[in-house]
Amino acid sequence: MPALPKVAVIGTGGTICSIGVGPFDILDYGANETMLHADALVAMFSDVAQHADIIAVPFKAVPSPNIYFEDWKALVLTCDRLVVEHPDLAGIVILHGTASLEETAYVLNLSVKVEVPVVVVGSQRPASSLSTDAGMNLANAIRTAASPQARGLGVLVLLNDEIHAAREVTKTSTFRLQTFRSPDFGVLGHADGDAIVFYRKPVRRTAPDTEFDIRTLEALPRVDIVLAYTGSDGTAARAFVATGAKGIISAGFAPGFAGPADFEVLKEAVAAGVVVMQSTRAGSGRTFKGKRLRDAGFLTTDNLTPQKARILLALALTVSAEPAEIERIFLTY
Repeated sequence: MPALPKVAVIGTGGTICSIGVGPFDILDYGANETMLHADALVAMFSDVAQHADIIAVPFKAVPSPNIYFEDWKALVLTCDRLVVEHPDLAGIVILHGTASLEETAYVLNLSVKVEVPVVVVGSQRPASSLSTDAGMNLANAIRTAASPQARGLGVLVLLNDEIHAAREVTKTSTFRLQTFRSPDFGVLGHADGDAIVFYRKPVRRTAPDTEFDIRTLEALPRVDIVLAYTGSDGTAARAFVATGAKGIISAGFAPGFAGPADFEVLKEAVAAGVVVMQSTRAGSGRTFKGKRLRDAGFLTTDNLTPQKARILLALALTVSAEPAEIERIFLTY
C-alpha cells in the first residue's frame, strides 16, 4: 500500500474549530467560548486521516476578526518552517474563521514563499452542530492540499466542495453553506467524492512568485477604507488622513465613484501625499479611471473588493509609493 501524502494542518480558530452548547447551536456558539486547536479538531474528525499523514500544528484558536498582521507574518514563517522540517510535505491546510478568511487567504497569496499548495478552510457551522460542514470541509481541504494539481495555483480556499482562488473569492451570505463565491469568474474546481478536479487556472501572479516579503516587516503601512453612501460628509475620510493613513481605498458607488463631499476630501488627501484608490462597493466588476479620477490623482483597484484592495495597497506601499508602480502592481496581482 503506498504511503499517504503528508499534509500539515495549522489551526487559527473560527467556526470550524468552535464547540457550541448542543447540536442545534449553530448561530450563537461563540458565546460558549470554546474553540479547538488543530490537533483536537483532527482527532474529532479522525476519519480525515484516511486521506493523509496529518501533522497538526499548534498556532492559536480565536475568532477570525482577531487575525491581523502579526498572525499573517507568523503563518508565513510557520509555512517556511514546515517545509524545512518536512521535506516530503505535500501541502498545508490553514483552519480559519469565515469572517475574515478571504483577507488572510489573499495576503498569504501575496506573501507566502513555499512551493507546496496552501489551502485555507473554514465552515459555516461549528464542529459540534448537527450536520456540521466542518468535517467534510477539513477532509476536502486536506485532499486538495495533497493534490499535485493544486501546485502553482496560489493560495486556495475550500468550502462546500468548491475550490476558489484566494484573489477572487468573497463571503456573500451570513448563514448559507454556499456563502463563498468568486463573482466574476467562478470556481477553479471541485472536491468531489472520487477526485479533486480543476478546470481553470488563475492568470494573475501568485505566491510564491511575488515581490512582497512580510517576514522582516514590523507592521504594514496604514490603509483605510471609506465606504460611499448618500449623505456622507467626508468626516471618515478626514479622520483617516488625520490619523496618518498612507493609503485610502474609496469603496464607491458602482461603477466606481465617491460621493461629492468624500471626493473633495480625498482629492485633498492625494495632494498631501496619500495614495487614494477608487474601488466599488458593488462586490463585482472593474473600476474605470475616467477623467474626473485622473484629474484628482486617484488610482483604480481593477476588480478587487475594497477589503482586498486594502491588503494589496498596503503591501504595494512596502515596495513603492510611486503611482505608476502601484498601478503596475494592481495589474499584476
